Amino acid sequence: MMRYERKEKEQLPVLAICYDFDKTLTPDDMQAQGYIQSVGYDVDRFWEETNILAHEQQMDSNLAYMYKMVKEAEGNLILNRKALMEYGAKVKVFPGVEEWFERIREYGREHGVLVEHYIISSGLKEMIEGTEMAKQGAFERIYASSFCYNDRGVAIWPAQAVNYTNKTQFLFRIEKGTLDVNDPAVNDYYPRDLIRIPFRNMVYIGDSDTDIPCMKLVNSYGGHAIGVYDPSTGNMEKVKKMIRENRIRYYSPADYTEGCALDTLVKKIIMRTAANEALEAEHMACEQETEQ
Repeated sequence: MMRYERKEKEQLPVLAICYDFDKTLTPDDMQAQGYIQSVGYDVDRFWEETNILAHEQQMDSNLAYMYKMVKEAEGNLILNRKALMEYGAKVKVFPGVEEWFERIREYGREHGVLVEHYIISSGLKEMIEGTEMAKQGAFERIYASSFCYNDRGVAIWPAQAVNYTNKTQFLFRIEKGTLDVNDPAVNDYYPRDLIRIPFRNMVYIGDSDTDIPCMKLVNSYGGHAIGVYDPSTGNMEKVKKMIRENRIRYYSPADYTEGCALDTLVKKIIMRTAANEALEAEHMACEQETEQ
């Protein structure tokens, strides 16, 4: 019988901050920061051919790029976990990202809130695992597309393909503490008092349309969806559209340095979480007393 890691409700409130990766924590697609060039492709041509493949084969676009990665590696490089992590180690991140996660955790501790960071990305898990912050244990879980490998350790097939709609399943896993990707308990009924992280205590940070299902879900249940944009370009078109369409509650430059707009916003959410959960505890105590 399979055993799964399941997290139970904590005594302190938990705030889950969930992040897209590409163009949210890093300015460009992770595959375009070394891998595509290493197989002799122009970045635009690689994505154009991937989109054509997806269209012609009626194929999920994430499965299409993973298939193309495997095919184009043939004769050029050995596509194994080590190589993917090495590409990930070279990925550039937005200002302040590498120090952000522990600093925000510490701020949460100071205010009686346990902060956990999660990645929910259509990018590659192996590349994200190669980043310095992942190596330092920044993330509670990395939910992302990934490969399975043959007996020589070479990538041969997708193990997970995460697209914009199935991203939402991971929010329910985080909510209930059923974090393993195959744990069927994600479908179990949990009484309100056993929900580990209610949606009101979730933050989702993303940059584009592919994040909208997660943003909308978090927003709908009282959580906090934040749109970010590249501070070097200042292009706010996407985030303003998401505000107008009620996809997000806030937007900010993707600058994670201390004292920046995003830092101030997330700290306000932490303080609100502490106050709100204290009130929720009072409410539940009154309900329980009424039932006696």
